[in-house]
Amino acid sequence: MFFHKKEPIHSVRVDEPNPRFAQLLLEQFGGATGELTAALQYWTQSFHVEDPGIKDMLQDIAIEEFGHLEMVGKLVEIHTSKVDQTEAYKSTLFAVRGPGPHLLDSQGSAWTAAYVNEGGDVVRDLRANIGAEAGARQTYEALIKLATDEGTRQTLVHLLTREISHTRMFMTALDSLGKLTDPLFGNVQPDETVRIYYNLSTDGKDERGPWNMEPTFEYIADPVGQHQSQP
Repeated sequence: MFFHKKEPIHSVRVDEPNPRFAQLLLEQFGGATGELTAALQYWTQSFHVEDPGIKDMLQDIAIEEFGHLEMVGKLVEIHTSKVDQTEAYKSTLFAVRGPGPHLLDSQGSAWTAAYVNEGGDVVRDLRANIGAEAGARQTYEALIKLATDEGTRQTLVHLLTREISHTRMFMTALDSLGKLTDPLFGNVQPDETVRIYYNLSTDGKDERGPWNMEPTFEYIADPVGQHQSQP
């Protein structure tokens, strides 16, 4: 059961409508990293989870993301209302589609369920969610830099802030499962190559770092002819 309150979860204010900026905002309404994608992704994932705490967390965050979708929609609505005779409006896709938000990204491509990343394993899904939040944060940061008025900028800063909060929640949930830094999960044990790092890009200086250093990894400097798969 869902209830909708007409007041958004955070205040939405636009000081000066700008339909060109509204078209950019569509990236977070109907785009791959947008709020609709996040809300449906976390909600769908919640039905796969047996742990009641993580299930509840995913559903709470999903509902918050629906609230964020409403905020972005209101921003688009305000930025495109009563400006339909302006040249700025006529240069945007709103001239054809009409004012207000649409399930499109900033380039006019329709939203698709293919954006939703869920796979039925809680560790896999939580890791996917960390990546999703990173993508949304990056998009919001770009929008904040391009924001044309302070009211819009403040709303976008709040939305970016909540992406960081959700990332921390997903990371903490992974840590509670002992899988924050452990790459192994599932029922199939890896073979003996699991520790091997192959030096396969040899054009220039070969870099070494924690990602290919002993004792975690066995560094194969010249992998040609070594560790070939058995027929």
